[in-house]
Amino acid sequence: KKMNYEPVIGLEVHAQLKTKTKIFCSCSTAFGAPPNTHTCPVCLGMPGVLPVLNIKVVEYALCMGLATNCTINRESRFARKNYFYPDLPKGYQISQYELPIAENGFIEIDINGHQKRIGITRIHMEEDAGKLSHDPDRPLSKVDFNRTGVPLIEIVSEPDIRTPEEAGAYLRHLRSIVRYLGISDGNMEEGSFRCDANISIRPKGSQTLGTRTEIKNLNSFKHVENALYFEIDRQKEILEDGDHVVQETRLWDPVQNKSISMRGKEEAHDYRYFPDPDLLPLVIDDDWIESIRKKLPELPNEKKKRFMDEYGLPSYDAEFLTSSHELADYFEECVTQFADPKPVSNWIMGSLLGLLNAQGKPITESPISPGNLAQLLQLIDESIISGKIAKTVFDDMAQTGKAPKEIVEQKGLVQVTDESAIKAVIVKVLEACSKEVEDYKNGKTKLFGFFVGQVMKETKGKANPKIVNEILKDLLKR
Repeated sequence: KKMNYEPVIGLEVHAQLKTKTKIFCSCSTAFGAPPNTHTCPVCLGMPGVLPVLNIKVVEYALCMGLATNCTINRESRFARKNYFYPDLPKGYQISQYELPIAENGFIEIDINGHQKRIGITRIHMEEDAGKLSHDPDRPLSKVDFNRTGVPLIEIVSEPDIRTPEEAGAYLRHLRSIVRYLGISDGNMEEGSFRCDANISIRPKGSQTLGTRTEIKNLNSFKHVENALYFEIDRQKEILEDGDHVVQETRLWDPVQNKSISMRGKEEAHDYRYFPDPDLLPLVIDDDWIESIRKKLPELPNEKKKRFMDEYGLPSYDAEFLTSSHELADYFEECVTQFADPKPVSNWIMGSLLGLLNAQGKPITESPISPGNLAQLLQLIDESIISGKIAKTVFDDMAQTGKAPKEIVEQKGLVQVTDESAIKAVIVKVLEACSKEVEDYKNGKTKLFGFFVGQVMKETKGKANPKIVNEILKDLLKR
């Protein structure tokens, strides 16, 4: 029989930290170097080498812990996670296990205008493994150890997520936090923000958890959502057929849009964790925590609240504009020069982002400066140009980088507000359209728009629409 199931989802996110050097050695972390050039005896796991902890990694992990309302553990430990894989040169990964640097936090996400709190179980530091590339023609794999030892934080959520949309919102919010903090570029394509999803389903209202599967290889928000939808349906079908879900790790194949079984799921004891004898316990004092707390920037949720309070923006606009701090900065720069926030928001979210998306550029490379956008809005506000002409001026600004005033003067686009000049044009139009005037007076009032259009055509769109409407109404009454 069909039952009503509810999904229970927990996410494990790995964010690559933006340090110059690796976590336990001084090799560079720069992306895109030739294979095996950013390596040394430490990250290659040669016998007898000793790891030395990079203090920047600890600071970045502390930033994230504080930004997500976690408790910072005054003492945390590094542990060895033992498993064999060709891209893991030491035969173990240095991670944290029983004593992570931060735990018991939460973030708040916005779901259709409602706030939902998602718990964060723990945040810990660890090193990344290398990268295997499989030869398409021969039974051969090559390994690149440049990424080995690159610092990561792993952020593990509580199983508080109930829908694929919530999972997407949680990930986007987490990514905007690491970017605001400047600790990771959050680039999913380059693998510096990766996610594994744990998912099980249970009858609605039940408190016991079902058997979960873990999905790997999720490198975009869309893939995460699609994979979760697929896995929810797959598990429902299994249970409705009276079978059991197998606990396993599955890979997401975005081309076929389905998940594929990869291996039975390991448990923690399979990794034989033990404290790393080469690294001392990490002790963090209150002064260190406070000094990091003082340096934290305004975070996305605080900024969103301020945008709503200070600028009177609706929740949607505020959420959108604070999704990246660069976008928020651009908006605020505009508002300092043109003090009406809503039109600024509309132009940024509409025309400007439309243009940037088409060019594949971030806001930081916008061909239109905040000052020039503010100047354009000022011209509309002072009725120097119409909203329609503003669109033309905007396109011109985008191509030339010129100031709107300059474009308006060069092209003679100044709006005509001289009433006698406008009246002369209207009289001329009405004389040329005597039949339509007759019809209008006989009740075909829809023709009013036609007259406005003719006047605009005559003035090349430069007549002030408000004045046109007033004079037209007056002349057509006679």
